[in-house]
Amino acid sequence: MFEQKKIVACIDGATLSEAVCDYAVWIAQTVGAPLKLLHSVEYRAIPAVADITGALGLGASEDLLAELTEVEENRSRLLVQKGQLMLNAARQHTTAAGVKDVEVLQRHGSLAESLVDLEEEIRVLVIGIRGEDHESPPLNDSAGASQRRGSGTGTQLESLIRALHRPILVVNGGFRQPQKIMLAYDGSESAMKGLHMVAASPLFKNVACHLVHVVESSSVTDDLLEAAAHELSAAGIDVTRVQLTGPIEEALSTYQARENIDLTVMGAFSHGRLRKFLLGSFTANMLERTQRPLLLLR
Repeated sequence: MFEQKKIVACIDGATLSEAVCDYAVWIAQTVGAPLKLLHSVEYRAIPAVADITGALGLGASEDLLAELTEVEENRSRLLVQKGQLMLNAARQHTTAAGVKDVEVLQRHGSLAESLVDLEEEIRVLVIGIRGEDHESPPLNDSAGASQRRGSGTGTQLESLIRALHRPILVVNGGFRQPQKIMLAYDGSESAMKGLHMVAASPLFKNVACHLVHVVESSSVTDDLLEAAAHELSAAGIDVTRVQLTGPIEEALSTYQARENIDLTVMGAFSHGRLRKFLLGSFTANMLERTQRPLLLLR
């Protein structure tokens, strides 16, 4: 029997979890897909109880070791209970928003592993830009800013983007239903995928689309956007063609802020100037620079 693909929202107790739920609700209701709320219980890389018999010495108390083991077991049990409470709260929030078909799932292990296992049933993944463990006060110095970029967007998020071949909506602020989107386009395979998705998806039927191409020089004749704009217009989408110059992430993020774009759609470009989108610092730079959610396509 055919199983309908789901909108999967990652819940972890971070401040963005409510916004993640709200964006997932918006997608699920608009496209008519079921919603799954996922929480992954991840244990620390260095557990509280390790092989410490050598550190304690030959006279180590077996009672002490047993007590430390019990502490770690209790911690693991509390993490599971905490996750269940978060999932229950998220389910109440989404059902109150009108979603009837809500499934909750708690898994053990890394989030990336959980999502790879679930990939075949994912239609769109919705995730916060940073998880609970990476939330920290802003740092003002340049070294701090670098540190914040390293931990704020997180290596876990980059791992997810690399591992999954599903649309990923990265949420970085409170929910605002998109009325205006930006589609970054360079004619590559993944850019074409983004174009077809925007043209076909119910999500974008009533939004204005800014079709943006970043070029080397303003003297370049940009014929690339003509066919793309025609496809969007034929789908009934209000489209504005835009040619930008300069460093890609700077040009896109500046335009997004100036035009008050609600959502940016980008592919994992494998050709052209955006080919390093998922392969290096460009991903982190875009995620840091943009002020609104980013929908990534592979």
